[in-house]
Amino acid sequence: MAGAIGAQDGRWLMHRRPEDKAHGGLWEFPGGKIEAGEGARAALVREIAEECGLEVDPAQMVEAGFAAQDPAQCDGGRPILLLLFRCPAWTGEATSREGGQWRWCTRDEIEGLAMPPLDRVLAAQLFV
Repeated sequence: MAGAIGAQDGRWLMHRRPEDKAHGGLWEFPGGKIEAGEGARAALVREIAEECGLEVDPAQMVEAGFAAQDPAQCDGGRPILLLLFRCPAWTGEATSREGGQWRWCTRDEIEGLAMPPLDRVLAAQLFV
């Protein structure tokens, strides 16, 4: 799950992963995994609150795209499927709660960020 959290000035919230994590140092849309018994929107609400302290409104979320990892590139693990939701309604101020760095970026800035491959696909879909 990933959230495209937009500000009224046209910038989007991006997260730089901690160096010691997979894809360390790369920029991504905030989000995370769905836990057992949890729906996609509820998972995204929980993950964003845990990661940066923002409260997003699940009723206002709109599906914006998806990206799927090629199973042949999983090195024996399960392929990753990322769902992107546009999150236009939120409150709070982004702070680093689990490491990493937060930054509000314009579309042009996002296109220039070093990103994991699936987040690059999501960005292309968001800015169609």
